[in-house]
Amino acid sequence: MRSVSVKELVDNTHLSVFSGADDLDRPITTSDISRPGLELTGYFAYYPSERIQLLGITETSFAKHLEEAELQEYMTKMCQPDTPAFVVSTDIEPPIELVKAAKAAHIPILESKLNTSRVLSNMTDYLEEKLAPRQSIHGVLVEVYGVGVLITGDSGIGKSETALELVKRGHRLIADDRVEVHQQDEQELIGQAPQILSHLLEIRGIGIIDVMTLFGTGAVRSETRIDLIIHLDVWEKGKKYDRLGTGNAHQQIFDVEVKQLDIPVKPGRNLAIIIETAAMNFRANSMGYNATKMFDDELNGLIKDHSQPQSPQQHDEGQ
Repeated sequence: MRSVSVKELVDNTHLSVFSGADDLDRPITTSDISRPGLELTGYFAYYPSERIQLLGITETSFAKHLEEAELQEYMTKMCQPDTPAFVVSTDIEPPIELVKAAKAAHIPILESKLNTSRVLSNMTDYLEEKLAPRQSIHGVLVEVYGVGVLITGDSGIGKSETALELVKRGHRLIADDRVEVHQQDEQELIGQAPQILSHLLEIRGIGIIDVMTLFGTGAVRSETRIDLIIHLDVWEKGKKYDRLGTGNAHQQIFDVEVKQLDIPVKPGRNLAIIIETAAMNFRANSMGYNATKMFDDELNGLIKDHSQPQSPQQHDEGQ
């Protein structure tokens, strides 16, 4: 199970530590955030103790109307062994009963000047990215004209050399050899390089090169959305390939289907230019322009015109 420490959350979401600075190594294992309203009424049947507990104006205002002993009891019940942290928003002073219970259970209390909605959004966005399931894919990820292109194919087929040519042509490298992929939302995949391989490219016969050092910071990115998969396939005589762009191949990664193009590789083919063209064509299709569909429509129109029987007048005019 993936986890994020409370300290990492503090460092990346504009939170500050109110108490429990020595307990920031507690793990967070879910991106779900709980707002303990029912718990302040004494209802603990479905208390999600493994979540971060966020208290805003509503929760703290309600807590002020409870008896001290009653509130202390509820706060103590909220401090479970798997509770990562409490977060108090809107620059509110945490209830003293919460401070006592959290200190006894070694659970940190975090605070923020931001309103509850903003704090909730910041924490959820960060945790969803860090805790999302990840898949390692063998390939090269580049950004071409703003389109994230994942290049796949057998070892030695020329993926890294093609990426190098694309970098020289002004495009950007994200990852070589291994691409770490996670799903950001229902329709979007994000790819990045493992930390040890960041900015590096392996070229057979040369070795490992640092793309950022050789070509500058504009030649690399830390991550990008995966929009298109281009699979490099060794050209075989007699094998049928899509020549008109009518194929509808997709590859499913997690819950997202990504369009895939199979490109035959043979001596003399400039793969960098082909991938550039594929990226531009993908952008055109995304904007509603489809050259293949336009060609099919015009061709069907011509066939229809020639297949219709001519009237006697049209026949005479034709003669």
